[in-house]
Amino acid sequence: MLHFSRWKTVLIWLIVLVAALGAAPNLFTDVSLPGWMPQKRVALGLDLQGGSHIVLKAERSDIVRKRLENTVASVRARLREAGIRYTGLAGNGQTIQVRITDPSQIERAVSVLRPLTVPEAGAPDPDVTLVKGNDGQLTLHITGKAIARSLSAALTQSVDIVGRRAVEVGGIDPVIETRGPDRLSVQVPGLADPQRFKDLLSQDGRLSFHLIDSSMSPQDAMSGTVPARSRIVYSQDDPPDAYLVERTEILSSADLSDFQVEPGNDEDSSILTFRFNPESFRRFAELTQNNVGRSFAILLDDQVIAAPDIREPVAGNRGEIPLDYSQEETEDLAAILRSGALPVTLTIVEERTIDPGFGAGSILSGLVAGFVGAVLVIGLMVAFFGILGVIAGAALVVNVMMILAVLSLSGAPLTLPGVAGIVLTIGIAVDATVLIYERIREEVKGGTHLDQAIGIAYSRAFMTVVDANITTLIAAAILFYLGSDAIRGFAVTLAIGILTTAFTAFVFTRPLVVAWVRHRRLKHLPKSVHTDLFDGTNIRFMGIRRYSFTALAALSLVSMLAVVTIGMNLGIDFTGGSVIEVRSKQGPADLEDIRTRLSQLNLGDIQARRLRDASNAIIRIEAQGGGENAEQSAITLVRSELADQYDFRRVEVVGPAVSGELTKTASLGVLASLGAILVYIWLRFEWQFAVGAIIATLHDVILTLGSFVFTGIEFNLTSIAALLVIVGYSLNDTVVVYDRMRENLKHFRRMPLPILIDASINQTLSRTILTSATTLLALAALYLFGGEDMRSFALVMLFGVAVGTFSSIYIAAPVLILFRLRPKTIDDKEDGATDEKSGKATASHG
Repeated sequence: MLHFSRWKTVLIWLIVLVAALGAAPNLFTDVSLPGWMPQKRVALGLDLQGGSHIVLKAERSDIVRKRLENTVASVRARLREAGIRYTGLAGNGQTIQVRITDPSQIERAVSVLRPLTVPEAGAPDPDVTLVKGNDGQLTLHITGKAIARSLSAALTQSVDIVGRRAVEVGGIDPVIETRGPDRLSVQVPGLADPQRFKDLLSQDGRLSFHLIDSSMSPQDAMSGTVPARSRIVYSQDDPPDAYLVERTEILSSADLSDFQVEPGNDEDSSILTFRFNPESFRRFAELTQNNVGRSFAILLDDQVIAAPDIREPVAGNRGEIPLDYSQEETEDLAAILRSGALPVTLTIVEERTIDPGFGAGSILSGLVAGFVGAVLVIGLMVAFFGILGVIAGAALVVNVMMILAVLSLSGAPLTLPGVAGIVLTIGIAVDATVLIYERIREEVKGGTHLDQAIGIAYSRAFMTVVDANITTLIAAAILFYLGSDAIRGFAVTLAIGILTTAFTAFVFTRPLVVAWVRHRRLKHLPKSVHTDLFDGTNIRFMGIRRYSFTALAALSLVSMLAVVTIGMNLGIDFTGGSVIEVRSKQGPADLEDIRTRLSQLNLGDIQARRLRDASNAIIRIEAQGGGENAEQSAITLVRSELADQYDFRRVEVVGPAVSGELTKTASLGVLASLGAILVYIWLRFEWQFAVGAIIATLHDVILTLGSFVFTGIEFNLTSIAALLVIVGYSLNDTVVVYDRMRENLKHFRRMPLPILIDASINQTLSRTILTSATTLLALAALYLFGGEDMRSFALVMLFGVAVGTFSSIYIAAPVLILFRLRPKTIDDKEDGATDEKSGKATASHG
């Protein structure tokens, strides 16, 4: 009997109401909402709101060099203070060696240097080890753990400094976090001038004052021996001037504050002003008083920016440095000094910058694609199921509403791939509803009363849907763990969509279906349910299995050979390099002019192609091969060359370190996802089913990779996401067919396996066709209206869905015959009936 308690109905509608309130702020962006309503809106990722995402690498070699210099200086100072004679003090890498010339002082030298090997407070082990060798040789080694601790501390300290520099250039709420042992991820939403920010990051900002050593000229020092207390440094001029300066630091930027800029005598000069801190003022006043007539050098990151003479002792706590910089350059220097010196050199290894206008266009494209996809899917459902299709459409609207509410309330950012995930969810969300409706129809056709058929259908379809969607959830989890921020956004929306789909299909639709049946007092399904179009089918799919299997095996072999010999068009995520999208300020983009102008910059291979909008063009620059900084130098050259005629809408730069890591991560992600999914299938089904799923999945992956070769579509991180979703979708379809086969094996123990498989496929054919159709419609809307960035993703998914549907029938099923799956593997207590002559499963089992 139909029964659905009132409190359950109230609870369901209460959840829907909460979801509606949670999603509502996104519909009223310019309206002040009442205080009792949720105020949070969906947080947009950088690719939708515009801004810069920059990954910085802390140079370990910088930490090693500083630790080496400090340790050498400590060894020198300790031995000199103790009056111990030594020779050959030198450091290389993490090792310092010194020879004690007087054998009688070796033990004393060891005792003097022993404090360097004592662990620092809180450290589990010493930073430096000391070994006594032959002939007075002492060797100190800086441990790898010490370097790692110093690197971690420097990275943590850099977070605040980078944040202050982001604010200096107009960044709003920069998000900065450490990633791994040596990376910083920096997101600056709405950044107006990413190039200026990158310029600020390119300098450590170490300002230091040193007395100039006048005991000899720099040229004599370079041709002879540099005094131990001094070193040679160079100016920023071209060509640079050499200076011999004392190693001892008089002042540093930490001793100064309140850096400001005043205009100079002309446009190419300016004055950097500052104030001394009380202690530094006393120290500097004393030094200038004792050194009138001498000169000192002011160094910025070990380069001389000024070398004034000391004409008289400093009198006030305010100082100034005349510079041959423009006022804008000095403003940037002041910003760097105000933010503080970086404790370690940071190198930009990845950049993804989006113009805010570009992000707004992506949002509009996503909304149009989602709306068109939803209309097409709901229209198809209404055409096939009538009022039940209307209920499915209502469930789809609630589904999208719940996704927006979860994103809003959780604060999870919505990225451009995430928008694609929502559109894809619109296509596959009706799968569970179709399964339930088809079960209802089969039960009624088998003689079950409609009210009982509804309960049985919802119950039996539940585990099928769980098994089918767990595979996609696993793929989403792997994507989230291993993917970039944009791909994580896709994984989040996909996972949320799967969970909300389960709620709307099994919880939201059920009381509506019950209410409709009660209101109409129905005993049978009305004629408006048209999926019986497939009831008469008795297609002998397995009759051509040898031919189809052979043909698909040949296609797979060709695809593998094409991937190995021809290769895919790999994007910069895997090869390194730069991709720039520009918009012409006037008229269409001139591709030939772009290629000609950029080819003169000696940047290697330059590719340029026009987009659908003739004023827009995509420029791809090959990896520069000169390290991480070479990629950023290339972007700077391109900006200076094209900025007069083009606006830069999108810039993506991937250095060699990141591209290698992304390749490794993507490979591990695909393998981990496949492994986890197939282990689940193995646990839920017999081993033959698992082997069939493995082979069918590999077939889909191989053919999809082959499609990248033959179509020339760029293979990037978004392609990895598409590949994993195809795997999840294909296994979803395979699991539904397998579930019906397993059920029929319980009922028809003596039916020949090929006939039983054909019957199972025919019984689920309407679901297969409808789900494929709705998914393809949503993807078609994404391809046509989703914007340039999502077009390749949608095209790959269209191909993958078609291939996945085909493999569920012609790969996954024949494998069961090949590996001799037999009904004896099923519980013999189950019974059924078989019409072996017709090859149809005629018993009413749902």
